[in-house]
Amino acid sequence: MSDQILKIVKQALSEDIGSGDVSASLLPNTQVEAHIIARETAIICGTDYAKVAFLLVDDSTQINWKITDGDQVVENQTLCTLSGLASSIVSAERVALNFLQTLSATATQTQCLVAKIAHTKAQLLDTRKTLPCLRLAQKSAVKCGGGVNHRMGLYDCVMLKENHIIAAGSIKQAVQSATEKYPNLPLIVEVESLDQLQQTLLLDGITRALCDNFSIDDLAKAVVLAKDKLPIEASGNIDESNISDVAETGVDYISTGGITKNINAIDLSLRFG
Repeated sequence: MSDQILKIVKQALSEDIGSGDVSASLLPNTQVEAHIIARETAIICGTDYAKVAFLLVDDSTQINWKITDGDQVVENQTLCTLSGLASSIVSAERVALNFLQTLSATATQTQCLVAKIAHTKAQLLDTRKTLPCLRLAQKSAVKCGGGVNHRMGLYDCVMLKENHIIAAGSIKQAVQSATEKYPNLPLIVEVESLDQLQQTLLLDGITRALCDNFSIDDLAKAVVLAKDKLPIEASGNIDESNISDVAETGVDYISTGGITKNINAIDLSLRFG
């Protein structure tokens, strides 16, 4: 059991159960069998979080998973069966399903977008636009859906965005400071125009250029300008409607916060019997 998963699930259970589940306290002390069922097609993720939720409430609960993270399920498919006290299962139910529904939503949306760019070389990246305290969980879900993780946080990659560049005085000065202080970290420079991209291409030590909110035409020009010099990442207002067009420009990466923040929870339910 991961310490990170344990910590997050404990917090979630504390938030939900508080001083005690008053509704569950009304149930007889009987053993039941339950099933978690998918109500729609989805890529499943979050089984470890759900398992920990049930076991933290009652470690005598038995869980038999029929699937693993990354599997696709269809409507009315059973994800797992549970055996245990009725009161324990209903107390853990909401927290377990919240993790499963949210993480499966990220995995499913990721898979949808990955499929739309599969005919190109572009890789789909996530961003830091994740739900608070679920960074690792949602980035794991992105990988379940076939995506690739961007930087994990503010500590493992230097990313120079508009405000960093303004504060530093120029792209050149910002890059110089970054390469001097953090020579061993990846360095991504966000550019907002082809002119800024050309400035960036003249500098050493940069890992890739992120073209923010470029038009399709300008992305295609950026790919030509950066050929054999820097990988190009496209970002900004990219979704199902335009991701194929973006990928077909020849960019190396496409990043979108939509796969972690603009998601609809997957419809799952837990039923006794």
